[in-house]
Amino acid sequence: MDHGVHLGSLEIRDSGDGSRRLRGRFPYGKRAVISDGGRRGRPQKEEFAPKAFAYRVEKPDEEIHLLLGHSYDQPLASKLNDTLILEDTPEALKFEAIILPPVQRTTFWMNFWAGFQAGLIVGLSPGFRLPPERAVPAEEAEQIEEEDPEEGDALIRTIFQALLFEISLVTRPAYSETEVEARSLIMPPRPQFRALDRWRL
Repeated sequence: MDHGVHLGSLEIRDSGDGSRRLRGRFPYGKRAVISDGGRRGRPQKEEFAPKAFAYRVEKPDEEIHLLLGHSYDQPLASKLNDTLILEDTPEALKFEAIILPPVQRTTFWMNFWAGFQAGLIVGLSPGFRLPPERAVPAEEAEQIEEEDPEEGDALIRTIFQALLFEISLVTRPAYSETEVEARSLIMPPRPQFRALDRWRL
């Protein structure tokens, strides 16, 4: 599983039924530094093309979770139980999660809430895989190219199609365009954000 990391917009609101609504967005077309290359390597950057996650997002029977720190032991919401609503637009993958009262009583939610209020958990990270080559040719799933020499000497990875399995709330985002906000509002009551661990060159 690959993980892409990005600061996004994240907003939490109280609902009248005791649940909380958490909203966020992962913008497309924004480049992040995944690795500085170390002492001898080349820097590596990454970006997601518009609607890169569309395949699993738009299929109604595909499960996608909202997690803490990429841990399936810390689930907050899911697509198939109607507590994670996803909208894939050309600009960003947007989501709204309904955090039910039983989830709010868990230790991991309380830990997240404390970290969020303290400004420590400020990013979003999608957990995803590239589609198999028998389904999508490699050149249609991703492209790796050299950066413009005037801008640097990084390798740029652009992901065109990815299978999204989860979105996580994380402490250290690589992409700088995500934000985290919280405010209260009574409302009526519905997958590499990732630290790159390998490159296919």
